[in-house]
Amino acid sequence: MPLDEVSHSWRSNTVTDPVPPTGAVREVQTDTTDELDPRRWLALGVIAVAQLMIILDASIVNIALPSAQMDLHISDADRQWAVTAYTLAFGGLLLLGGRIADFTGRKRTFIIGLLGFAGASALGGFASTAGLLFAARGLQGAFAALLAPAALSLITVMFTLPKERARAFGVFGAISGGGAAIGLIVGGVLTEYASWRWCLGVNVPIALAAAIAAVPIVHESKAQGNTRYDVPGAVLATLGLVSLVYGFTEAARLKNPGQSTEVLGWTSGSTLAFLIAAAVLLVGFVAWELRAENPLLPMRIILDRNRGGSYLVFLLVGAGLFAMFLFLTYYFQLTLGYSPLKAGFAFLPFSGGIIVAAGFVAQLLPRVGPKPLMVPGLVMAVVGMFMLTRITADTPYWSHVLPPLLLMSVGLAGVFIPAASTALIGVDDHDAGVASAVLNTAQQVGGSLGLALLNTLYAAAVTSYVAEHLTNPADTGSVTGLAFVHGYHVAFFWGGVLLSMALLVAAVFINAKKQDVPVSPGSAVDGDRTSSDDVTASDQQQGQDGKEDGVHRDRQPGLHRGQGVEDTRGAVPVLGDADDRTDERARAGAGKHRREGLDGRE
Repeated sequence: MPLDEVSHSWRSNTVTDPVPPTGAVREVQTDTTDELDPRRWLALGVIAVAQLMIILDASIVNIALPSAQMDLHISDADRQWAVTAYTLAFGGLLLLGGRIADFTGRKRTFIIGLLGFAGASALGGFASTAGLLFAARGLQGAFAALLAPAALSLITVMFTLPKERARAFGVFGAISGGGAAIGLIVGGVLTEYASWRWCLGVNVPIALAAAIAAVPIVHESKAQGNTRYDVPGAVLATLGLVSLVYGFTEAARLKNPGQSTEVLGWTSGSTLAFLIAAAVLLVGFVAWELRAENPLLPMRIILDRNRGGSYLVFLLVGAGLFAMFLFLTYYFQLTLGYSPLKAGFAFLPFSGGIIVAAGFVAQLLPRVGPKPLMVPGLVMAVVGMFMLTRITADTPYWSHVLPPLLLMSVGLAGVFIPAASTALIGVDDHDAGVASAVLNTAQQVGGSLGLALLNTLYAAAVTSYVAEHLTNPADTGSVTGLAFVHGYHVAFFWGGVLLSMALLVAAVFINAKKQDVPVSPGSAVDGDRTSSDDVTASDQQQGQDGKEDGVHRDRQPGLHRGQGVEDTRGAVPVLGDADDRTDERARAGAGKHRREGLDGRE
């Protein structure tokens, strides 16, 4: 078969897009019906199950954490590692996972991710020590970093018609949005009526069933071209972030466990050593990325005003939001005495508020632009977080917790959707995937750092309160309860500070107008310009190198100009209804591309 033709062999379960000769324009099919995978909707069901498992796991552990902490005797300083180990590995390896999926095979990576996630979940479910639980959570995050981008890129490859692709991503996005709420309830049910261990163990049968179903249903596809990975960049970034989080944790560690409540603090030798190591590693990461041929994170992506501001907003919001979930979980279960199931239901208004408000925000964004939505949204989130500093051991949920949750949920819906759009402004086609995926990475990394920092401040506040107020050993119980509430106040206050910083960033850096916002999911728009090609995640990483080397970028089969670019690295695009005119323009222009391809071969 000539190199400028695309081979689609459903019988052999492979899809390959060979690189055409330099200067040739590959033929674009005018009718893709014959090339469509006949089992693509079954495959979507398998992929949807895998995505639901990832989303559930992110929220289900929060509800189970108080029980796990008591069972495994985890200290207050270390408990955040049950969440941080997962988010650090997931966020730190997500971009690398997208490249691995593209070059080694998306189906193969998808199945390996499922099997690895099942094994890590089983290990965590049987964990007998805190260290083993944390290690299992880290492994879950690493395999999720393979699984998530592979799942999203498989949808991009299988669904080549605009309307079908919109429906497929609609299913994918609905699962991502509603999965967190389901996880809160499932976590409460499993923890209360079975064991916290089942919050991890439940993933095993789901992942195994999805992997078995994927073998005959999902078709293999991979990208061609430069298959080099930026392993040094991934190692430097991950080790730097782990060192930074460990430095935060070390500051809250007890200096003499069992003898006093004094903590090591920020000036101890071990704390400073980890923080300095983190600074050196992260500076080394930036220096390496500036000179790497195939950088994990091209610096041109984050140095743009609107894009960089969007990523920073997501990082700071993730830092405050993840911590809010953690401390409210402990407040519900330890202070108010809620059961795990009741605690799960207590969070539902937050999830519901985001889902409902997101529909209105999506309608307003093209009319008013991103900044008029982001700034008021962040103001609402800041006010809501500071309102949580009013809670006590006796305040009712309906008057002191529910209003702040609803206020934050509506406000953050006005942040997530516009920020996801401004993150793609002015991005060229080959950078669309990595630009979109950095949002997910920023949120995960921000959550990791925020959890570690605020948990350290919480632990220090609790120990100092006990040391200052406990004068009679008989009052230990009551003083400890008040110390916990004081710690919550400190954590929520600094969470509000982080959200205030996000507000400042949005007010200063975001200046995009409504006409600058991408008009379709994943498409890079600058003014009225829309993305002209569909590319894979690997090509988005390669940047302009492929053009300079005479290598044609890999394209998705059956796609035409004007259909947009989907992120294949784990970020979930915000989708609206499919535009019929896009489909018509694609068909109208297909004949022209076909003639150009024939002329190129002649």
